[in-house]
Amino acid sequence: MSHLRARGWLTSSGALSVAAGIAVFAAFVWKIGPAQIWAGILNVGWMFPVIIALGGLRFLVRAWAWSICIDPPHRLPVRHALAAVLAGDAVGNVTPLGPLVGEPAKAAFLRPHLPMQPALTALAVENIFYTLSTAAMIAAGTIALLLAFDLDAGLRGFSELAVGLIVALLAVSFGVLWRRPALISRWLPLVSRPGTRLDSKVERVRALESEVYSFAGRRRGAVMPVILLEISFHAFGVLETYLALWMILGRPPLLVESFILETAHRLITVAFKFIPFQLGVGEAGSGAVTAILGLGIDPGVILAVVRKARMGVWALVGGGLLVRGR
Repeated sequence: MSHLRARGWLTSSGALSVAAGIAVFAAFVWKIGPAQIWAGILNVGWMFPVIIALGGLRFLVRAWAWSICIDPPHRLPVRHALAAVLAGDAVGNVTPLGPLVGEPAKAAFLRPHLPMQPALTALAVENIFYTLSTAAMIAAGTIALLLAFDLDAGLRGFSELAVGLIVALLAVSFGVLWRRPALISRWLPLVSRPGTRLDSKVERVRALESEVYSFAGRRRGAVMPVILLEISFHAFGVLETYLALWMILGRPPLLVESFILETAHRLITVAFKFIPFQLGVGEAGSGAVTAILGLGIDPGVILAVVRKARMGVWALVGGGLLVRGR
């Protein structure tokens, strides 16, 4: 009964988040004007295939990082990892549950090629590297905003607080990785009944935690390549933003503007992953950042719509892979 109530709550909250996103999206389109947005999208023109390709490269580098994290003797060819990443991302983007279903879907997609346990372990390790690199990038982008632009006192204070919180979060994260506490397996028996399916997975979860924590120690040669691939993921994002903004503005933007905007996009994606395609919040956040940068709201909203079109293309590819099942 409690399971059904939880599922009903998730379904209701998901429907509300989608409805709210659509309402915000429609409000921004109405405010700026459909013709204005369409003209901005047309300005991207021939650059859109390049933006799609850069999006594909971002999927590729994370898939490559995942394949490197696989423990021998198991192997994960990059092409299989890429297909799983695309399929899982499609699931995560079109459902309100986001990474709660998208990440496990990646490992499940690989069942014909790889057992679940090594796939999940490597996926958890890659996600740790990705999360830490994303937190570092958000902190760096916020610092760039503080140094390069004249902000009002309220926004400056909020930005400084955000940097402090991110630095503290990174410190706590590294402390956890150093001390290796049993974060999940220690508390799982408290919420599971003896003899249930959840109780039977405690030892498996404990083994998974141990493998994740010990990755850097047993696979030292893999750490730097994975870090470089995660950095490449963010670098391709900055380049994508730079090229799209160039077409929208009709002039090359400052590199620091593109970096700050991509940082904002990362933050929006992380914070609102439960809203499919970050509908509405992407336009609101991107428009607010371009306004702060002195570019006006319109370029940010148009940029967010272009990104959604790119996400839609790759979601269709991922959906096609799911239908094929391999």
